[in-house]
Amino acid sequence: MNNEELNSLGFNKKPSNTTVVVAMSGGVDSSTVAGMMKKEGYKVIGITLKLYDDGKEVAASKQCCSGQDIMDAKRVANKLDIEHKILYYQDKFKQGVIDNFVESYLKGETPIPCVQCNQTVKFKDLFEVSKDLNADALVTGHYVKSITERNTTNMYRAIDENRDQSYFLFNTTREQLDYLRFPLGGMLKNKTREIAKNLDLNVADKPDSQDICFVPNGDYASVIQKFRPDSFQKGNIKNLNGEVIGVHDGIINFTIGQRKGIKVSDKEPLYVLQINSDKNEIIVGSKEKLGKKIISLKDINLLASNTELEKKIFVKVRSTGGLLEANVNLKDNKTGIVKLTLPEDGISPGQACVFYKKDQFGYKVLGGGWIKE
Repeated sequence: MNNEELNSLGFNKKPSNTTVVVAMSGGVDSSTVAGMMKKEGYKVIGITLKLYDDGKEVAASKQCCSGQDIMDAKRVANKLDIEHKILYYQDKFKQGVIDNFVESYLKGETPIPCVQCNQTVKFKDLFEVSKDLNADALVTGHYVKSITERNTTNMYRAIDENRDQSYFLFNTTREQLDYLRFPLGGMLKNKTREIAKNLDLNVADKPDSQDICFVPNGDYASVIQKFRPDSFQKGNIKNLNGEVIGVHDGIINFTIGQRKGIKVSDKEPLYVLQINSDKNEIIVGSKEKLGKKIISLKDINLLASNTELEKKIFVKVRSTGGLLEANVNLKDNKTGIVKLTLPEDGISPGQACVFYKKDQFGYKVLGGGWIKE
């Protein structure tokens, strides 16, 4: 094959000579990707990760990676007649994701376990397994766009902004990014389901997972109580003048910007402004005090050159938030300060701040870091 005959994944060989590992969660997105790769003639190996023991393998689960999902992935693999492996990573997941989630909340942060999961077991361990299988690429059902130029792959927001998952992938390394492929980044969700129906996949109408896989019904407090029952310690609720105006039942019940559940009456609505884990205190105040323009970052991961960060860029400070105009000042390769053009409410330690730059292909992911304060 010459350079004008690259296959759909960008390799200079026929699909039949190209081996891909597809991360199959049992949902419609990853199942559709596996079907697309098989239909195009690639050698497909599906891998499903068993990440936790939920104790109740319910068919109606809204969590990803449940027992039902593993069964669905197996059925899809059988339908497509592809090799399928299940890797049992419960211990890795407990150490790399769940423990981090619990400790982060105990420090007064608001963690994002999906980023930790991608950073550890999914892209680190699955990346290594794919290499051991001599696969040419690791293919996933994430809604992000990747564009390869001059042997370098860059990540962009998906065209379906409501499905875009680039925020959760900011910690992907350059080596991983060059090996990963994201076929759904240029597709709308309804198109994905249409392909799944055309392939006659049993998951074509399966609802999307909504909850964090190890947090049933979004009740993260119950997870923390299970692993750290000693963490529910009563403490003071203070105003900005340092006056005690109430008592809380544990800082893990609060996040920055929260209004409901404070249980303190005042002449105007109160919001959580600060969580002080060292003193087991919650600081509250009016909404106007929530807005911040300066963000301190740690553990920065860069997917671009420093020069691309020298001009005004865009940042995203929560998964459901919009793009905010900002400047980034790197102190070194791992820490930095972000200055927002306009103040933003509810910025919380433990969340990610992801960098974007607009070019001819869309919004390119330049990297990001963890919000320290």
